[in-house]
Amino acid sequence: MSNQIQKKEKIIREKPENLRQVIMGALFLLIALFIGFVFIRTTDTLMTTTFVMTPGGSKATLPDLVFNTRAALIAISALCAILGVYQLIKGFGKATNWILGFVGILLTTSFLAWGAGGGSINVGGMLRVAIMRSVPIVLGAFSGILCERVGVTNIAIEGMMITGALVGSMFGSLFGLWTGVIAAIISGGLTGSIHAMLSIKYKVNQIISGTIINIFTVGLTSYIVTKILQVAEWQYLNQSGFFPSYSIPLLSKIPFLGPIFFSHNMFVYAMYLLVGILTFALFHTRWGLRLRAVGEHPKAADTLGINVFRTRYLVVILGGMMAGFAGSYFSLGSLGYFEQVMSAGRGFIGLAAMIFGKWTPVGSLGAGLLFGFAESLSTNLSILRFPIPAELLLMVPYILTMVILAGVVGRSQGPAATGVPYEKESL
Repeated sequence: MSNQIQKKEKIIREKPENLRQVIMGALFLLIALFIGFVFIRTTDTLMTTTFVMTPGGSKATLPDLVFNTRAALIAISALCAILGVYQLIKGFGKATNWILGFVGILLTTSFLAWGAGGGSINVGGMLRVAIMRSVPIVLGAFSGILCERVGVTNIAIEGMMITGALVGSMFGSLFGLWTGVIAAIISGGLTGSIHAMLSIKYKVNQIISGTIINIFTVGLTSYIVTKILQVAEWQYLNQSGFFPSYSIPLLSKIPFLGPIFFSHNMFVYAMYLLVGILTFALFHTRWGLRLRAVGEHPKAADTLGINVFRTRYLVVILGGMMAGFAGSYFSLGSLGYFEQVMSAGRGFIGLAAMIFGKWTPVGSLGAGLLFGFAESLSTNLSILRFPIPAELLLMVPYILTMVILAGVVGRSQGPAATGVPYEKESL
């Protein structure tokens, strides 16, 4: 009897895997067909494309890549078809998600080659801009990871960001850029403490709490800009400037990749450091184990002597500080001053990156880079007047997020206790 039960359980486990294998294989084949019917069919045989490999910010460049557009598209389509057939017949197993990412790169490359056919596109510069565009998204995702890992849903990241951007600009204008960053972090922590108090102590619906904070902070910052910062005698409060770029010795000299990854201001380097710090802290320390226990099973954590309420308070405030730091990027790392609603929904995009990255820092970094690349790509398309509306490309990361949530490329499920207020049982 036990053997029969084990066999049934094995069949149940294998069914979703087999379904994903078929779906992914069919997807690879559809991409190959799409490239063939849309790109190859409309491309002239003698057409060439030039990929400019000049990222900017350094002299470490590579020669421009010039190739026959149609031949490259045929090769990419054939490779996608081969991968699709192999996936259907045998499957890539645990490497399926990596193959999906590779196919996505191939599809993007084919799109760029086709769209810039007969001309050129600066791939190096586009990738460098993508890194910069991804910074607030990735840092916002880190804020969401911290909060949701202890069981608190935080959609107030947008409000915390915009608060950090304004406070950072004002204090940066008065006392210097580093003081502005510190003030932005503190303001984000204070905003996070409000969300923590409403969610943990008063057990307000966490979505409603976050929405209230977003509405309040957007309205307050817009009011301050209109009534104070735009008045002539107070404009000096909104002239902070921004951190200059700094090229890391040796690393920035690496051809092509050096300027893309290692010739930025301190916010980009802080993003790199925080990925490693958060990954180590969450998954390789006792603090991280307790934090995750509170988010997965707070009652069991409480039984083991972990103070659930204190842990949630401290981590949500820490998540607010992370969001405040992310917001300071807009005023102190990009524009050099504050504008109304300058975060432009990056907090919500950060949440999407968190989900896409399966609530892990490394995964969220990859997802944030994808979103940043989509923004950079859409900007280039609007300049080059590609035959496809740039807005359609901005939809791609969100569509991929829904695919992730649907479980097509594996399960994506957040901590079990996320969004659920903890009720301590009285003796």
